[in-house]
Amino acid sequence: MTSMKTSSLSLSPGWWLRHYIDLLSSYTRHQIINLDEEKAVHCFPSAIIGLISHGASIVDPTLQRGHHPKTLHDFHSFIAATYSKSHAPLRNETNVDYSPPLLPPSLPWRLEGRPRLVLLNRKGARTILNIDKVYQAALEVGFDTVVYEPSRETSLHQDFRLIDSSHALIAVHGAGLTNMLFLRKGSVLMQLAPKESDWLGSLFYGKMAVRLGLEYMVYDLGEDESLLGMDKATKERLAREGGTLENWVWYKDQKIKLDELRFKKYLKRAYKKAKIFMQKESLKVNYYSKMRQQLKIIGRKLKIGYM
Repeated sequence: MTSMKTSSLSLSPGWWLRHYIDLLSSYTRHQIINLDEEKAVHCFPSAIIGLISHGASIVDPTLQRGHHPKTLHDFHSFIAATYSKSHAPLRNETNVDYSPPLLPPSLPWRLEGRPRLVLLNRKGARTILNIDKVYQAALEVGFDTVVYEPSRETSLHQDFRLIDSSHALIAVHGAGLTNMLFLRKGSVLMQLAPKESDWLGSLFYGKMAVRLGLEYMVYDLGEDESLLGMDKATKERLAREGGTLENWVWYKDQKIKLDELRFKKYLKRAYKKAKIFMQKESLKVNYYSKMRQQLKIIGRKLKIGYM
């Protein structure tokens, strides 16, 4: 089974800053200070403190000032610009002991053959117990499949390079779905939603996927897939009371065991969408390649340089 493990970052104090240092450095030319580890007094002429929330997992341009309000597409472009670069020394000095993570081998976009699927599998809660069989089912459908099990120690460069090079991403409902920000527009995203909690999936991730222009799919986990180990009385209560936030707490710690035959039908649908996306990308690349060649010919005729 093709599987990618995590690279190592120490989880000592300051791990969060080390994890996001490249992204933070793209925001500012100034020194980044970790106040948790600072002993000196710092004085600033001005400061902006706090965050403004537009809602769950959205960027709302109507709530912004200025002539050029930002959207989720702008945030996606910003992230892509940061993590698509080769790892280079940071533009500012920090008081963080930071060692750049080793990057995985290059995973270029596929323009033909089998579309790449990333099965994002959690560790601990909401782990897919039969991931090996799910992986095999994806292969049989036609995907070039990678089982990816990141943790908070995983390099975000590694996340980006794998997911940006894929055509489809499947993950159980949870924070791991924010990796959709690394997907290209038109890619396939399938959320495995806990029973009776699909409203949470739509609120936090479904709307976000639609705004990013992804081919969004939902696989509603059945009772026998997501309520493993629960007694009959608890299952009946959860089914009776429906999808409340309180009941979601019961689901969030469950392990998942997918119905392979049922899930394979969804995999086939995802494959068709991913294949269409791959073909569109191929046409786009061929178009720009031909345009580039024509510009080179025109440049030679006019005796001007063209890069």
